Amino acid sequence: MNGELSPGAIAAATPEAAAAGAEILADGGNAVDAAVAVSLALGVSEPAGSGIGGQSTLLLHGPGVDPVAINGSSFAPAAVPPDASLGDLSEHRATTIPTNLRALDFAHRRFGSGKLSWSRLVEPAIRLAEEGHPLGEFRRRALLRHAQAIRANGVATRILLGADGRVPQAGAIMRQPLLAKTLRRIAERGADDFYRGEIAREIAAEMGRAKGWLSAGDLANLGEPPVLPALGGTYRDWDVFTLPPPAAGWVVLLALNILEQAPEGELAVEGPARLVWLANALGAAHQRRVMRPPPDLVHYEKAVAGRTSKDRARTIARSLPRYSGETTHFSLADGAGLVVAVTQSLNSYYGARTAHSSLGFLYNDYMREFVSGDEDHPFALRPGAMPYSSMSATVLGRDGRPELALGSPGDDRIISAVVQVASHWVDIGQGIEAAVGAHRVHALRGGELLVEHPPEDASTLLALERHGHVVYHPVTSLEVGELNPYFGGVHAVALDDGAWQPAADPRRDGVGLLAPSVSGA
Repeated sequence: MNGELSPGAIAAATPEAAAAGAEILADGGNAVDAAVAVSLALGVSEPAGSGIGGQSTLLLHGPGVDPVAINGSSFAPAAVPPDASLGDLSEHRATTIPTNLRALDFAHRRFGSGKLSWSRLVEPAIRLAEEGHPLGEFRRRALLRHAQAIRANGVATRILLGADGRVPQAGAIMRQPLLAKTLRRIAERGADDFYRGEIAREIAAEMGRAKGWLSAGDLANLGEPPVLPALGGTYRDWDVFTLPPPAAGWVVLLALNILEQAPEGELAVEGPARLVWLANALGAAHQRRVMRPPPDLVHYEKAVAGRTSKDRARTIARSLPRYSGETTHFSLADGAGLVVAVTQSLNSYYGARTAHSSLGFLYNDYMREFVSGDEDHPFALRPGAMPYSSMSATVLGRDGRPELALGSPGDDRIISAVVQVASHWVDIGQGIEAAVGAHRVHALRGGELLVEHPPEDASTLLALERHGHVVYHPVTSLEVGELNPYFGGVHAVALDDGAWQPAADPRRDGVGLLAPSVSGA
């Protein structure tokens, strides 16, 4: 391709991670190369949400790449006892097999530009860990909220709080020398060192001392992540692509299909009618997610097609009444139009809240996302199983060209956030920043509706109550004005008049950046 390419765009949960991606794009890398750098930089600069001890799932679409998902779901260790229960999942036993590095390494080899080495992509994360980064205001509030639990583990305390165990002030420089050393080894020896090399041996040794279930065999036997066709659907005249099981993209498709049944114009303006439709659609979709999950997480195509069909959505719409987990997400696009939407996580805030004593990374606690006591459940607690996931990275496009990529953290609020932002962008059409910044709701089973901002007029509240919703306004210590991170942290990029525009969720510390233009080869 010759000539000047239009600049790409990045939206991520920390300024440091977004800058890492922009650096790689400016260096000639493509969106996948940049995604690797952003992912690793997020693990350093936002340790509450993700890291090399967790999992990452990538959604790709663009020129030369059909919509596909790199399924980075983690797995329960082989040594999980047959009679294990959720009560057994203390610290090290809460950890599934980390897949973050395996997924990133595979994405780089399979879909990267070929211009930049693996070690080059790890460089920004190494610098952040060695030189440090300022503690953002949202990240400090997260530390304050979870400081007591962190202090229960000495290693996690030293890494996240420092020797005195106190929460640093906003702006304090956060350094992670142990993690920097580990990342440097990964840059030099490759991601496989985490699974079959010295790092793997150190992980297995510590797990043995702590009586954890994760073993050297689990790490060594972890294969390459499967590349799966993205789940496809439509919303209005847009093509929609999202993550397949065990992720929750099918619930996003179902909710959008229900919203599509709304009379013309009722979703086009903020007001009671739109709010009622959102509450009803999200409530119905979340209820079916819990009551009727796909029974097979490998051969899921027929079950998902039945659960997300337009006919099924019309039936649900006609039946509607007529009267703290944490994750991180980033989205980016390069100048050639390749988009990558990545959701990655340790599961809970700071995962298992324990870290490797010499390698400096936090372990995930995805073992807590299984169901115990029901061996026939698709997410039953057993060796080798994939955990329950709300990840819902999504891309909207037309004529084979992606034009919106988005996703969110927030456990099951991920689904609600993705649906609402996508609908706002399509139905209201005020642009991606307005869509990401709009107030949100989250529907629970049983008719409970959580609202980020209470309805200002009695008629809206009355309309919701007539539709069977009991309205609650949750208040947390993480709120920023009227915006509450409980309702997600959407980071998105969208094509606007031929140019990519990033949008970072104002509920968190993230930023959106335009990447410098680069000359095509």
